Amino acid sequence: MYSRKPFYLIVAALFLVGLALMLHRHFVYEVPWLPGEKRQIWSVEAKVEFEADGRPVKASLAIPGSQPGFTLMNESAASPGYGLSFVQSEDGGSRAEWSIRSASGHQELYYKVDMMLDPFAKGPLGNVPPQVTTVEVAEPYATAMDQVLTLAEERSSDGITLTRELLKELGSGGQNAELLAQYKQSGPLLVDMLHRAGVPARLLKGLQLEDGRRRQRLVDVVQVFDGERYDIFNPATGEQGRLENLLLWEYHSAPVLDLVGASNSRVSFSMLEQEQPVNVALAKKFDQPDWINVSLYNLPLEEQALFKGILLIPIGVLAVVFLRIIVGVKTSGTFMPVLIAMAFIQTSLLTGLVGFLLIVGTGLVLRSYLSHLNLLLVARISAVIIMVIGMIGFFSIIAYQLGLTEGMKITFFPMIILAWTIERMSVLWEEEGPKEVIKQGGGSLVVAVMAFLAMNNELIRHLTFNFLGLQLIVMAAVLLLGNYTGYRLTELKRFKPLVDELKHD
Repeated sequence: MYSRKPFYLIVAALFLVGLALMLHRHFVYEVPWLPGEKRQIWSVEAKVEFEADGRPVKASLAIPGSQPGFTLMNESAASPGYGLSFVQSEDGGSRAEWSIRSASGHQELYYKVDMMLDPFAKGPLGNVPPQVTTVEVAEPYATAMDQVLTLAEERSSDGITLTRELLKELGSGGQNAELLAQYKQSGPLLVDMLHRAGVPARLLKGLQLEDGRRRQRLVDVVQVFDGERYDIFNPATGEQGRLENLLLWEYHSAPVLDLVGASNSRVSFSMLEQEQPVNVALAKKFDQPDWINVSLYNLPLEEQALFKGILLIPIGVLAVVFLRIIVGVKTSGTFMPVLIAMAFIQTSLLTGLVGFLLIVGTGLVLRSYLSHLNLLLVARISAVIIMVIGMIGFFSIIAYQLGLTEGMKITFFPMIILAWTIERMSVLWEEEGPKEVIKQGGGSLVVAVMAFLAMNNELIRHLTFNFLGLQLIVMAAVLLLGNYTGYRLTELKRFKPLVDELKHD
């Protein structure tokens, strides 16, 4: 007996490979399962102002890169008359450097960056603890630091809990806290105290993003390490953890602005939130196509539009296979309903149904006359094709004259398929009678409508275009349906008398 094991192995392989490709597209390339999703894009503009006195000027501004929570999309700068370069500093950070031979008076330089809010983003936020450098502190501040550290260390177990307790002490309003507040700002003070306790920490500069805000300043945050893990603290508020919508602007313990040849400098920030469709945002994020990133977005737009329609055909085929094999609906032609459903997508369902019935009905009347001429098959089919083209042109003109612009869309119907449909129905009428014609013609329309509803679904269109692995899953389903040899649902009515007899018994 022939083993079915290889068949089921093939089906399982198709399903698993297709599912793996879809999961890869979702988790690696972040393609969403549902259509219509958008991504938040923050446009941030840094404005650098200073006073130049006629000497050569060099301005170096720290700039952000992709980091946990944010992906850099675009960056640009406006600096008339200045040379501009984007460079990597020795500590690994990125900087924008402007230079000019001579400048005088008030100067303004602009840097703009678009950052996408991205939960999948990764970046060079330093995971390596910095070296601990103890700073010499004069009295009475040194004594105050030691006393606060002693109290905090008694209630802590590691560097992160020590930071938490230090912030509580510094915010308690005690005598030592008030004295230390006069010594340094909260951010540098916290880093100095942690280094004094031997805990690795660094000072970062972050920007709290709020839509429509102007002339904002960077805020201090402290990155505290405990072995390989770290946490972020806001020394001004005492909050632990990275705040929502906090963009780290400088995270290598370097100055935000390094200016040579000018004075009275300041940097301010303006920001604006906007949304972009997810496909546009991801196309910018993954602008270097990987060989394994099988995406139709890499094709020209004309080919993309073509494939959007072609990739829907397997969904229609699956609907036809299910309705014919499982339900038992009879159709005129095997996959003619799929092509009719494709035409419905172009014309709209109501217009397509009316156009189909008009063309096929008129074609059957004309074909009945041709049957009396005893023409050969090739000539008869050719004559029907010419008649179909003439009918489509005639109905389009009538629709246009009546102002029914929707009626002109019947030109999208597949003319050859319509001609063969008319021919098959005419022969069927002669051999089986009108009842069979109505049964198969009505079945074809029902299947075409069901295929249209499946193919025209927004979720289906999104999945077929963005997840090519779905085609393998559809193929596996078709193979499984093709292996079904049981009763069709429409055949179960034959058992109705038996059911009635059992009820009477």
